[in-house]
Amino acid sequence: MRSLEEIEALAAQKKGGAEKLAALLGEHNLPKSEAELDKIGDDRWLAMFTKCVFQAGFSWKVIEQKWPGFEEAFQGFDVARLSFLPDEAFEALLKDTRIVRNGAKIKAVQDNAVFLKELAIEHGSAARFFSRYPVTDQIGLMELMKKRGSRLGGTTGQLALRFMGKESFILTGDVVNALIRENVIENDRMSKKNLKEIQVAFNDWKTTSGRSFNEISRILAFSVGTSH
Repeated sequence: MRSLEEIEALAAQKKGGAEKLAALLGEHNLPKSEAELDKIGDDRWLAMFTKCVFQAGFSWKVIEQKWPGFEEAFQGFDVARLSFLPDEAFEALLKDTRIVRNGAKIKAVQDNAVFLKELAIEHGSAARFFSRYPVTDQIGLMELMKKRGSRLGGTTGQLALRFMGKESFILTGDVVNALIRENVIENDRMSKKNLKEIQVAFNDWKTTSGRSFNEISRILAFSVGTSH
């Protein structure tokens, strides 16, 4: 496994130089602070979970265009309200043209409202839970979201964390290929062993480089593929 500095040099070479790489990295927001994350309402966590769940395997552009309708149909993603979704409300959503009428994903909204409500009871707010969860155990957080949430496994949960501002890596195809190249993992299977090795590698790169997981995962991705 090479140092992040060496991988960054490779990424810079592929992207046309260090300045262009820095510009690409600067296009995306850095992680929010713990205090900033604390201020985010739990309704916004539910909204983001919902957006990422509905975008999975679907056109992101369509979901973005319809999003104001989602906000209206789900009444601003009030966690308490949606955690108790009567059958008649569910049936109405199945017929609501303001949203994508996918029954399993609509049900996931209620399930994730219950998940967030439970976190709020346990930690004061779901935001407080996510803000304080150690980034050095992102794999543990991903596993928790997969088990206690609904349809939040794989990259869906990772994207939600990133979009909300939680420091995180995203295991895209390019990132996984870079991890294989660096001998962090032997294959692209997301086994417990591979996930553990991935966390160890990211923690090491973070410690030695001072970079956030956001930056590290993007540098890995930029170091793969054709040059620009």
